[in-house]
Amino acid sequence: MQITLKKLIITVLILVPGIVMAQSDTHPLTMQMRDGKIYFDNTYSLDAKLKKDELFNRALNWFKDAFPYPEKSIDVSDDKKGEISGTGIFKIVTSNSGNYYWIRFRVNIIVHNATYEVKIYEFYEKPIESGISNEYSKIEYRWWDFRQGKPWSAEDETLFTGLDKDISETLASLETAMSK
Repeated sequence: MQITLKKLIITVLILVPGIVMAQSDTHPLTMQMRDGKIYFDNTYSLDAKLKKDELFNRALNWFKDAFPYPEKSIDVSDDKKGEISGTGIFKIVTSNSGNYYWIRFRVNIIVHNATYEVKIYEFYEKPIESGISNEYSKIEYRWWDFRQGKPWSAEDETLFTGLDKDISETLASLETAMSK
């Protein structure tokens, strides 16, 4: 009887910490990164019949409609190279009190016959709330601290969850536009 009780106690002591740790964050936030910075780089293969010119036009039309805010821009539109590059912007609401962030970033799309590559990088955040300077700054410092368990504010989880959601939706909408 004592051996069984010892085994039970040892088993409980081994399993309980693992169960508690597994339940501490049921939805971990992961984003693509390069060199510690948020950096999305995805390549997509499409129908072999789709030509570069058609894909370039689809990507350009998508970019014009993808970001509804005035600070977006298209800086490069080179149909010969198949490259479109510019600035995208998201508005991420982080509280019921009206606080939000503008997230500005670079978008680069390169098309080829039947394929395209999209990169989203150089993220900047601009908080809109009372008492904040309202200037753009690199988000990587905030992201680093958040990943280390040292958020700058209670709104950081909402900010990064919103950013991850908006990027996923943006990439999905580009994929839909390109594969029509």
